[in-house]
Amino acid sequence: MSEDKTVRVRDIMKTKFDMVDGIATVEDALNQMSHVETKCLVVKKRNENDEYGLVMLSDIARQVLAKDKSPSRTNIYEIMSKPVITVDPDMDIRYCARLFTRFNLSRAPVVDNGNIVGIVSFTDMTLKGLRRQ
Repeated sequence: MSEDKTVRVRDIMKTKFDMVDGIATVEDALNQMSHVETKCLVVKKRNENDEYGLVMLSDIARQVLAKDKSPSRTNIYEIMSKPVITVDPDMDIRYCARLFTRFNLSRAPVVDNGNIVGIVSFTDMTLKGLRRQ
């Protein structure tokens, strides 16, 4: 009998992602974005008692582009989700996939000791995770 190898979130997450201030405009945030493959922007905490936020590119499309708002006059804090559900880097991807399904998520920040260390998505779990098993 063979034992399945457990694939952890840390094994498949993207470690390069973009962080922005909530007061940045959508235009500035997009211009500074260098990791488009994550399809999101992590919004920095304002202070130690704050929480991280997240803006998906689809949020920008729905809340700025589709509503014909000016990206140079719309701030990130106006369209971000906050607080966001985060996952632990040691979580088994099977449980991560169940969490995503339960809360209708497509991606989430990976947090270790209070700091974001990566972004994980359903795509990562499927394409990278299932190939490792």
